[in-house]
Amino acid sequence: MAALPKSDDPNIIVGFDTSDDAGVYRLNDQEALVVTADFITPPVDDPYLFGQIAAANAISDIYAMGGRPIACLSLVGFPGEKLGPDVLLGIITGAVSKITEAGAVLLGGHTTEDAEPKFGLSVTGLVHPERVWRNSGARPGDRLILTKPVGSGVLFNANLKKRVSRGAMERCIRVLTTLNRKAAEIMADFDVHGATDVTGFGLAGHGLEMARGSNATLEIEFEKIPFMDEALDAYREGVTTGMNADNRRLTEKRVRFPGRLRRWEEEILFDPQTSGGLLVAVTASQADALIERLHQAGITHAGIIGRVLDPGGASIVFR
Repeated sequence: MAALPKSDDPNIIVGFDTSDDAGVYRLNDQEALVVTADFITPPVDDPYLFGQIAAANAISDIYAMGGRPIACLSLVGFPGEKLGPDVLLGIITGAVSKITEAGAVLLGGHTTEDAEPKFGLSVTGLVHPERVWRNSGARPGDRLILTKPVGSGVLFNANLKKRVSRGAMERCIRVLTTLNRKAAEIMADFDVHGATDVTGFGLAGHGLEMARGSNATLEIEFEKIPFMDEALDAYREGVTTGMNADNRRLTEKRVRFPGRLRRWEEEILFDPQTSGGLLVAVTASQADALIERLHQAGITHAGIIGRVLDPGGASIVFR
C-alpha cells in the first residue's frame, strides 16, 4: 500500500498510511463516514455461527475507530455446486442477527463462485470528525486496556486435532460472537487516545501498529493478558497456527522479550485472532474507572495489560 499514490483530498481524516482499522471521510463538521471491509474462511462448521463470527469481526473495525455502524453489504465466496442454498442462507441469517444487534442494516451484497466458502461484510459507519479513534494516538503514560482474551487461532486448530475440550470451544465461540459495541460505547465516555482491534496479526502485530503509528514503545505485562481457556496449554503441547510464523517474522525487529518467557508462551502473542477485542490507550487517571465500568457491563475479561512509555522506539516490550 505504501507504493500507492496518496490522495490530497482534505476530507480524508484517516487513509491507509497508518494501517488503521478503517478509513474515515469527512462529510461535514458533524459527521464523517467510517468505511471498512473484511471477510474470513469458516472457523466453525455451523453456517449460522460462521455468519455471526464473520459479521462481528467485520463490524468491529467501525467500533475500533469510535464509530457507529449503520449499513452493511455482504461479501460472499461460495462453492454453489458443493454446498446447497440452505448453507448460504444460514451464513447470511447469522450475519444479519449480529448486524441487527449492532443497530445497522444489510442493504445487499455480492456473491461469487469460490472453491472454499468465504464470508464477510463491507461496513459503513458514522463518527464525529473530532472524535475519531486512531491506532496512532497513544501518549506516554497512557494505560493499555484489552477487552477480550486472546487465543482463538490456536484453539480452532487444536479443535481440529481433538485436543481441546468442548467447554473451552463453546466459551471461545461466545467471545467471538460478542460484538465490541458495548465496550466501545462505554469507552466513548473516557479519554481514549488510541485504539485498534486485535485480529489476524495477533496482539503483537496490532499492538506494534499502534506503537509505530504513535512513535512510542508499548510495555505489556504477559501475566496481565487475558487468555482463552486451554489456549496456552495448546501452545505448550506443540499446537500452533499457519499464521504464527509469519506474524512473528513481520514483527521480530520491533518486538522484544527481555524477561524469561518460554517460546510457547511467546507464541500466543502472535496468535491470529478472529473477532478479537479492542486494545485502547487511555489516560492513566481514568483506566481503573473504565475497567470498573466494563466489568459492571459484563465485559469481565477486560483488564489493564500495560502502558505507553516515552516517545520513540516504535516497539513493544513484553515482560
